[in-house]
Amino acid sequence: MKNFREVAAGKKSLKKDYVAIMMWFMGKAIQAAAAVDRAAKKEFVDMPDNFTFALSVMPNGPHMIVGKDQRGFVRYRGGDPEGKRIDLKMKIKNIEAAMLIFTFQESTTLATARDRLIVDGEVAHACAVVRILDIVEVYLLPKIIAKLAVKRYPGWSFRRKYLGRVLVYVRTIFGF
Repeated sequence: MKNFREVAAGKKSLKKDYVAIMMWFMGKAIQAAAAVDRAAKKEFVDMPDNFTFALSVMPNGPHMIVGKDQRGFVRYRGGDPEGKRIDLKMKIKNIEAAMLIFTFQESTTLATARDRLIVDGEVAHACAVVRILDIVEVYLLPKIIAKLAVKRYPGWSFRRKYLGRVLVYVRTIFGF
């Protein structure tokens, strides 16, 4: 039995880097959508003041932390959960499941149904976060890809869809 050598698992650093970039961009886009879109804004209004949620990939990241302050402004708070009070933790079980979600092969609701997502916190708040993620994905992605990423593609007006898309992209890229 002592003749066996221990083999360490691979790092999958390219996948982890891709998911980290997508989480950073999604975090900034959630902040932008909360300022631009009335439905995303309403989802955050219904959450308590100083509410913070994190979306992470198990076992050790990457992470996305988004929070609402007392004035109701939504801010992307980075990717380091150390020392931050987090009210809702949503954890994707592994990097492979995260790749399915962030390459838009599987919607967040389908990933939840297939037991790829763990929620630690209020289920009602988790459902609100999933709705916000769906709104952001509709703004960020072309329709053909967004249909794969969301449970049901919305029938938004031309103005809401395209003007909102431009505003979300501008706010995401320039950070205001």
